[in-house]
Amino acid sequence: MSERLDQLCADLSLSAVASSYATLADEAAKKDRSFLDYLEAVLQAEAQLRAERSRQMMVKLATFPSTKTLEQFDFEAAGGVPKARIDELASLAFVDRRENVILLGPSGTGKTHLAIALGLRATERAYKVRFITAADLVMQLEKARREERYEQYLRRAILGPRLLILDEIGYLPLRQEQADLVF
Repeated sequence: MSERLDQLCADLSLSAVASSYATLADEAAKKDRSFLDYLEAVLQAEAQLRAERSRQMMVKLATFPSTKTLEQFDFEAAGGVPKARIDELASLAFVDRRENVILLGPSGTGKTHLAIALGLRATERAYKVRFITAADLVMQLEKARREERYEQYLRRAILGPRLLILDEIGYLPLRQEQADLVF
């Protein structure tokens, strides 16, 4: 029986069901749970695994340079960063309202850390996110224009994500045509 179930799980791409049905069946039998309770537990295991895989894929597609969280941010070391304002941004209401947010400050104050952390928070909500530096964006826009796929690149990479994080914008001197591409 377990071989047939394993094969069905493989055929249906139910990897969490395959790895958990036996353990959950034993648990259900010991606790005298109904078949529907057992089925719910098995399907919840599958749904949780798929949600986690989806989140991991969204993080990968966002192209974050590292993993940073709001919990890791040291507000004391970065004096002047208003915690209440960051907590408000962490709600991601600005994304829903389609508002721009600009993190300004001297080098080393945690702007990139906060941007990544907010982006990670957005991926947890299944928002499509894209993180890119200004220098990389300029290079990719120029390349897309040369290859006559500027509009396609713009739709997919810039307008496609629900949250676009553009980092290090003040570090790059832009020629007029580059500024026109970016802005």
